[in-house]
Amino acid sequence: MKQTILSARGLCKSFAHNGGQLHVLSHIDIDLYEGEFTVIMGASGSGKSTLLYALSGMDRATAGEVLYGGRDIVKMKEKELAKLRHSDFGFIFQQMHLVSNLTLFENVAVPGYLDKKRPAAKVRERTQQLLEKMSVSHIKDHLPSQVSGGEQQRCAVARAVINNPKALFADEPTGALNRKNTTDVLNLLTELNREGQSVLMVTHDLRSAIRGKRILYLEDGKIIGELTLPDYKAGDEKSRETQVNAWLTSLEW
Repeated sequence: MKQTILSARGLCKSFAHNGGQLHVLSHIDIDLYEGEFTVIMGASGSGKSTLLYALSGMDRATAGEVLYGGRDIVKMKEKELAKLRHSDFGFIFQQMHLVSNLTLFENVAVPGYLDKKRPAAKVRERTQQLLEKMSVSHIKDHLPSQVSGGEQQRCAVARAVINNPKALFADEPTGALNRKNTTDVLNLLTELNREGQSVLMVTHDLRSAIRGKRILYLEDGKIIGELTLPDYKAGDEKSRETQVNAWLTSLEW
């Protein structure tokens, strides 16, 4: 039986706009499951990133609840949210947000050092292991400006999982990458998921979406479709693309 890691009920998000309210998310119910790779798709402006930010505590919902560990993160204070995002959630963005004057090694290690209960030696050891896993250990002493976009994103993936997060949130993580680097990053996310990492990824890219086990389609702030796929296997790309494309077409994507 699948274990729920995070649940949202009646989730709404609105913004002030031209003297009124712009409703971006409308009464969304969603469950995220432990060890599952979930993908959110939808047209530009459908609310994909807003949903990810609301679920992860990066932004606060206007109404509804997001339950994690028996607590509603919508009602948490900012200090509690900051601790949650640091200890339990990991984040990857389209723009890597690496600190420009820190080396790749330092960029990955710094979030680990913030855990005062963790010996610095253990943080350095895990940082080295992750950089090796991401195939960037040979450039660990380089600054972000000295490496490629793909190498920066692999470093960002390592930084996102340095504290062994319960859930990994990825917002268009391959949006700024070329085809080869996109494949490399997707392979890393797939491998992490096979090792038990729960992943929620927002994407508009079909080649990225097929890595998911479950795909949710968002339109005008509402989930209007859901597709479940078998576990991803290398070599199944064409058949998965055909299946997902047919499903998206039925939703008038």
